[in-house]
Amino acid sequence: MRKLPARYGSLVMPFLLSILMTCIVSLISSLRSVGLEEHFIEIWMGSWALSWVFAFPTLLLVLPLVRRLTLLVVEAP
Repeated sequence: MRKLPARYGSLVMPFLLSILMTCIVSLISSLRSVGLEEHFIEIWMGSWALSWVFAFPTLLLVLPLVRRLTLLVVEAP
């Protein structure tokens, strides 16, 4: 399998992180809101898709700030 060049790492990491985080959070939120009803998967996937549309661009915008804040809290190697 071919890999992307290293320069795409700054996009791939927030892309994957946003997929996993929104999937887990929307699962919990959907279960809490509607429970395990007949059309749960459809409800969950709709909730996940909507949340991901907002989460990925948000991660791209705030990640540089989070990196700087992290450097204020963590000792340099």
